[in-house]
Amino acid sequence: MQPLLVLWDVDYTLIAADGTGEQLYDRALGELYGLRMPPMVRSMAGRTDSAIALEVLTLAGVPDPEREIPRLQSVLATYASDLEDMIRARGRVLPGAAEALAALADARHAGLVIQSLLTGNIPAIASVKLGAFDLARHVDLTVGAYGDTSQIRSDLVAVARQNAAERYGTHFAGRATVLVGDTPSDVEAAALTGARAVAVATGHFTVAELLDAGADVALPDLSDTEKVVAAIVADRP
Repeated sequence: MQPLLVLWDVDYTLIAADGTGEQLYDRALGELYGLRMPPMVRSMAGRTDSAIALEVLTLAGVPDPEREIPRLQSVLATYASDLEDMIRARGRVLPGAAEALAALADARHAGLVIQSLLTGNIPAIASVKLGAFDLARHVDLTVGAYGDTSQIRSDLVAVARQNAAERYGTHFAGRATVLVGDTPSDVEAAALTGARAVAVATGHFTVAELLDAGADVALPDLSDTEKVVAAIVADRP
């Protein structure tokens, strides 16, 4: 049977980090340029750190902001580990997230479900956010796709598929890839790449809005583990 590649979003899908990312950007801007984090014009929801970094640098008035993205992300990665205690203290695991990850990793799905991330976070930040709540044990972080890859979220799907194909020796084209996320951007990334989209209304968007965006399934949250697993493994190729 064709295995599934299940790619989880992090923020407001698995956890809520309550603004700690903005504090990290503020610290990095201060160290590199002596600047403070500017008010964002667009929400960070569903965007990659590359897109966010470009906006932050532009609004802060940093010359040649596109060229400065790797430099800023390098500093963000350096300080990411300092966030762990703050995330643990101020953030929270969203209802059912740990149980859903464990259920997809249990013996019933052994060899048939590979879990990783498709997140706007850069790798260091994603790792810290999961590690703060011990959520990484069932997730293969090495095959995920992260926000340092592209400003366009849908670009990350091909990266994750390629990584997973090289590691596991099989391809994950079309609906053999499932994206789980909380924003229309997650849904759009799935639609543009032929993947399935299982959306959860644990962020800033309702079930109706996520269905209107084209989600295959939209759930209020991850608290009903059986329903979550069924939604993810449905229509297995």
